[in-house]
Amino acid sequence: MTDTIFAPATAPGRAALAVVRLSGPATGEAVKALAGALPAPRRASLRKLRDGTGAIIDEALILWFPAPASYTGEDCAELHLHGGLAVVDAAVDVLAGLGLRLAEPGEFTRRAFQNGRLDLAQAEAVADLVDAETTAQARQALDQLGGGLSRRYDAWRELLIESLAVLEAAVDFPDEDLPEDVAARARPHLRELLAELQAALADADRGRRVREGFRIALIGAPNAGKSSLLNALAGRDAAIVTATPGTTRDIIEVPLVLAGYKVLLADTAGVRDTVEAIEAEGVRRARAWADGADLRLWVVDASDSAGHWREAAGLSRPGDLLVLNKSDLARGADALAAAGSDLEALSLSVLLDADMAVLRIWLETRVVSALSGAEFPAATRLRHAESLTEAADRVGRALDQAEPELAAEDVRLAARALERISGRVDPEAVLDRVFSNFCIGK
Repeated sequence: MTDTIFAPATAPGRAALAVVRLSGPATGEAVKALAGALPAPRRASLRKLRDGTGAIIDEALILWFPAPASYTGEDCAELHLHGGLAVVDAAVDVLAGLGLRLAEPGEFTRRAFQNGRLDLAQAEAVADLVDAETTAQARQALDQLGGGLSRRYDAWRELLIESLAVLEAAVDFPDEDLPEDVAARARPHLRELLAELQAALADADRGRRVREGFRIALIGAPNAGKSSLLNALAGRDAAIVTATPGTTRDIIEVPLVLAGYKVLLADTAGVRDTVEAIEAEGVRRARAWADGADLRLWVVDASDSAGHWREAAGLSRPGDLLVLNKSDLARGADALAAAGSDLEALSLSVLLDADMAVLRIWLETRVVSALSGAEFPAATRLRHAESLTEAADRVGRALDQAEPELAAEDVRLAARALERISGRVDPEAVLDRVFSNFCIGK
C-alpha cells in the first residue's frame, strides 16, 4: 500500500461541517501543500487552506495523526471544513491534483485491519456501528468493536491449541516416556469446547436479528384489519385502508423501534382462495414472508360470523399472537372459535389508544425476550455462523477419531475455521466480502 487515499467522511449536502480524511505515506506532504505546515500531532490546529495558486479555499481545523498511532496505522489527517459543497469540492480537487487517490468503500478500515489495528470481527463492527439505528444495534456493535467477540473466539482457539499440543505430542513422540493416555487428555477440552460451540450456534440467529431487525408479520383473511393495525403501530398511514377485500396486494414493510430493538413489521395480503392472478401472487408472497418471520400476529375480525378467518389459520405457529380485532363491534359467534386455539389471544380495537398500548407492551416483551441475553451473541453475521458450524463439526469428528493423527488434523482445521472470523486467515474473497458494504470514508 504505497498510494495515499482520501475521501469525504461526512455525507454530502448542506451542513455546518464536512470532514475529509487522508491516509498513506504522502499525507504529510499533502497537508503541508494545503496548510503550509504540519500541526502538532493529535492536536486541532486552525489553518487557512490554499489551492495551487495560493487562493484561500477555507479556514479549517487540521488534525495530524502520524503512524503508527492512527486509525489505519499509516500517516493520517483530517480536514474539518465548512460544509459548503464548493469548499469540499475545492479541497478534493487540490488533493486529487497532488496525486492522491479517492478511497474505495471501506478502504480506511481495510488498511486498519491489514496494519493490525483491528481484527476482521472488529472491522465488521465499524460498519455495524455506522449503520446502527437502535440502541441495541449500537451496543452490540460497540461490544464487538471493543474486542468482545474476538476474545470469545480467542478463548476457544486456545482450547484447541492446548488439545492440539497434547495430540501432536502423542503422534510425534510415541517412543518417549509419555503417559499411555496422553492423547485422551485432549478429550475433556474438546468436549467442553464442542458444548460451547453448539450453544453459540443455537444462539446464532439472535445477533443477526439485532442487526437486521426482528421480523413480525401481520397475517389474516381479507378485511381483518391488518392494514389498520399496521398504520396504528407505525403512527402513520403506511398502508391503504379500504372496505374492498384484497386491497393489499404486496408486502408493506415498516421499520419500528421497540424497546430499543429494530423491528420490521409487515402488512401482508389477505389470505383466501382466489383465481385473480395479481391477488394470488400477493397471497403467495404473504405466505412466504410469514413463513420466514420471527413472529406472526394472526389478525381475526372479531365481528366475523361467516368463518372467513379460517383461511389464514394455517400460517400461525405456537408462540404467535391471536389478535381479535374490531372488539368495538358486535362479536361474531363463529370468530370465538379462533380464541380456542393454542395461541395467546388479545382482544382490541385499533381505534382505542389504550388497546394499542397493551399490544405494544406485549410486542416489546416478546422482542426483548427473543433478542436480549446475559451476553452478546457469538455470531452477528452469516459468515460467523458458517465458521462456527465448521469448527463444531471438526471438533465433533476429532472426538470420534480413534487415531491421534486424524484427531489432530480435525482440531487443526477447527482452529483455522475460528481464525477466519478474526481474519488471521485472510483470503481475498473473505476480505472483499467484508469491506464491500462499507461507506466511502470508512
